[in-house]
Amino acid sequence: MRAFREAVEARDMAAVEALLAEDVVFTSPVVFRPYTGRAITAAILRAVVEVFEDFRYVREIGDPDGAEHALVFRAGVGGRELTGCDFLHVNEHGLIDEFMVMVRPLSGAQALAEAMGARFGEITREAGARSV
Repeated sequence: MRAFREAVEARDMAAVEALLAEDVVFTSPVVFRPYTGRAITAAILRAVVEVFEDFRYVREIGDPDGAEHALVFRAGVGGRELTGCDFLHVNEHGLIDEFMVMVRPLSGAQALAEAMGARFGEITREAGARSV
């Protein structure tokens, strides 16, 4: 999904949020329960952009006109290197309605969980304020 990739790479989080369906389901690589809704997903993604160091997409997989997309990325977190993939599904309106992230190795996932966990109070406050 070119528009999403370009928005993330430009760190244009307003454009990223505009590409999310209101009922988007976000599945984190480090939390069992998925998060539902544009406000919480956008807040998580804004925090991730701050947490990731040297983030870059390295590969796109999928039919550009299809509903399923995979964007492979590399980044650092807390001195740990990780590789990950954003699995996106777009609805009939072209908005992302499913967003699942996977990362490896375990040490990278643990560093990500620690960094995001430290920000989660802020993330939930921001999401609550935006959904009102």
